[in-house]
Amino acid sequence: MCTRYISPEVAAVERHWHVGRQQPWRGVEGPVDVFPGYQGTFIRAAAFDVSNDETNPPLPELVTGQWNLIPWFATTAKLKFATCNARSEEMAAKASYKLPWARGQRCIIPAAAFFEPNWETGKHVRWRFKRSDGTPWGLAGLWNTWVDKTTGEMVESYTMLTLNADSHPLMNRMHKPDAKLAANAQDKRSVVPIEMADVNTWLYGSQAEATGLIRLTDVDGFEAGVE
Repeated sequence: MCTRYISPEVAAVERHWHVGRQQPWRGVEGPVDVFPGYQGTFIRAAAFDVSNDETNPPLPELVTGQWNLIPWFATTAKLKFATCNARSEEMAAKASYKLPWARGQRCIIPAAAFFEPNWETGKHVRWRFKRSDGTPWGLAGLWNTWVDKTTGEMVESYTMLTLNADSHPLMNRMHKPDAKLAANAQDKRSVVPIEMADVNTWLYGSQAEATGLIRLTDVDGFEAGVE
């Protein structure tokens, strides 16, 4: 699972994804290291966007939220369990994620780089993963808006999707292996990059169309190595 990434500068996100500022920006400008529970930026379909046609293409919005999705049943924004990563194979059934997935609350998480641990030496060695073309990652996620029933405060939050990477020649080298499991049954995980050409489909497409985008990136798409 991914527990650290670098959020690009907000201006760089706006330029790359063509996201305008609908309201005065109150978030972190970046680039900043983001860890679970920290505030980060994500891109989602505008809440009141009804112009989804060729003459008025859909307009996404840039949002600041907590990287730890707060599910509807939570009684506090500070969770006792981790929701920074969501297994894509389980999200349709898992209580924390099934409503955002069913409602189409999908998002793009901009990342200049993300980090994973390599244990091939027997020790935790942190690797940095960038895109080989020098552009930022757009990682697949889900978002939710949680309302504090005591104060009425609305809190935005998000989670990053992961996918089994046991067969991926690069990502299957990450994370500490479980000696009790076979090499092909480790359930090594990878984030899910969304290419620029697929952003609108991920944000606005049907659930079936979005499911088709949950896949791993070829090895040549990575620039990876020890931090």
